Amino acid sequence: MAEVPEHLLKRSAERRKALGLPGGEAADDAPADTGADVPAETPAEEAAPVAASAASDEGVITEDKGGVPAHLLERSRKRKAAAAGGGAAAGGGATATATKTAPIAAPAGTGPGGHTQRLLTVVKSGSIQQTRAEAQDKVHTWPHLLVIELSAALALTAMLLIFSAIVRAPLLGLADVNQTPNPSKAPWYFLGLQELLTMFHPMVAGVTVPGMGLFLLIIAPYVDTNPSNKPDDRKFAISLFTLFLMFWSVLVIIGSFFRGAGFNFVFPWNDGIFFEL
Repeated sequence: MAEVPEHLLKRSAERRKALGLPGGEAADDAPADTGADVPAETPAEEAAPVAASAASDEGVITEDKGGVPAHLLERSRKRKAAAAGGGAAAGGGATATATKTAPIAAPAGTGPGGHTQRLLTVVKSGSIQQTRAEAQDKVHTWPHLLVIELSAALALTAMLLIFSAIVRAPLLGLADVNQTPNPSKAPWYFLGLQELLTMFHPMVAGVTVPGMGLFLLIIAPYVDTNPSNKPDDRKFAISLFTLFLMFWSVLVIIGSFFRGAGFNFVFPWNDGIFFEL
């Protein structure tokens, strides 16, 4: 007969007493020696649950191992014990008792401490798929853009060189300090500023108004951040540039054709044109 520890016998007797089964009074009369043999009167069916209870309570897991929580390890152990006990029950009562009390071998491929590892997180398949770059209608600045700009600059330089060698410039005579031209006009690209000097104070006409115009042109790209290249989508930028261009063109035209002697306002069809390139 197999030897059963005393504390297991007491626990079995207390359980039977609580359930009202016979044999529960033997808890007080159990021998003090832990190595005492089980009495011959104990039936075989009573020793089986005792052995099963001992096998299930001795290996209770209460600490984390290998980073795996204790409750998960305990659940895994119980599942293994239940699976092993169910497979052995078909072979007979004695074989089932021996299987329950025998230690369960760790399956192959176990983790730290002999415990199988569980997959706690499921990785989405979309995050590990290869992502292909979308085709973009863009090219590199070099050489696609800079080669074209360099070719245009060289062509323009060659054309100006040939034109200046063939065509004589309409230069005036030597300047005479005793005879000042009337009117004395600035080059055409500065006539807009000269026209403003006839309307405002020099500080306003020469600094304030041009400075405000340049400041508005500088901040225009930051105000209109539309990346589209279509004119229909860039109404603000086109309107701002058109307003600036028309304002400056009107000033240049008035200063060139409508200013006569003394830089007074005249009509070119009455007094002639006082403008030379």
